[in-house]
Amino acid sequence: MANPVLSRAFEGKAPTAATTPAGYPVHPGYQPQGRPDQQGYGQAQGQAQWGQQGYGQQAPQGYGQQGYQQMPPAGYRAGYDSTQALEHAYNQPSASAPEMGRMTVDDVVVKTGMTLGVVVIASVVSWFFVGTNPALAMPLWIGGLIGGLVLGIINAVRKEPSVPLIMAYALFEGAFIGAISWWANAIVPGVVAQAVFATFIVAAVCLFLYRSGIVKVTEKFRSVLKLALISYLIFCVINLGVMLFMPQTGLFGIRSMEFGGIALGLGIGLVAVIIASMSLIADFDAISKGVAHGVPARFAWTAAFGITVTLIWLYIEILRILLILFADR
Repeated sequence: MANPVLSRAFEGKAPTAATTPAGYPVHPGYQPQGRPDQQGYGQAQGQAQWGQQGYGQQAPQGYGQQGYQQMPPAGYRAGYDSTQALEHAYNQPSASAPEMGRMTVDDVVVKTGMTLGVVVIASVVSWFFVGTNPALAMPLWIGGLIGGLVLGIINAVRKEPSVPLIMAYALFEGAFIGAISWWANAIVPGVVAQAVFATFIVAAVCLFLYRSGIVKVTEKFRSVLKLALISYLIFCVINLGVMLFMPQTGLFGIRSMEFGGIALGLGIGLVAVIIASMSLIADFDAISKGVAHGVPARFAWTAAFGITVTLIWLYIEILRILLILFADR
């Protein structure tokens, strides 16, 4: 999933308001200090500055005092002091992204952790219920799958992130993952732990490849990813039809078929893992560009949703590969 969703969500979201060199919003009447064409503070145009005589003019005399020793009127002095205070405020250290309401990497990490936390909790609860009553496996499996699919589409097409909808998606996906993981672990004990470990390893490798610059997200990369996603989606629809109307092919439909004694599901699964990994790298790139462009902080939830979708997809593909490898042994 993902990078098309994140890229579309982040487009045109960068703030456009003018800011000072320190990064704070510009208030009306502000002028940077030190401009050569600037009048003295609180001074009318054409009036000599305090303590200076006009050209060719003699300073008025007071009670035995030189004109240049006179103090400016109180109103002028107050205006000068307030402007100096404002200038001092503008010269403070640059505002950070959180202070300006912009998305940061930390925001994305926290929101992703919260979303994945809901998925994990829902998975554990679903696993527990199925373990105590196996008859609940199919309702949780189908209900979680359909609910997650519907909410995933809704969240993907929304222009603004909705935290309740994203959390509801995480709940449904957790119910689905818990049920299918219990079933997989019943067939091949220990396979779930292996799949979880492998998922995090692949995610870490993807992050390293992106951050190190070994893999760069270019227009060609995006084009290949888009074509691969569409092709894989078409395959999944066809395979679903085979599973429904040709159950004799096996548990995984076309994936269960063998060619030269090797299940097609292994090759298809590896291709799917590569596509999911490319999608995760594209997610990282979209988030990096969103942070650089200063998108609003609320879109950290959109980024968290995109990463969660991709990680769930990656986990399912790895779990299926492990089942194909070890189910008959």
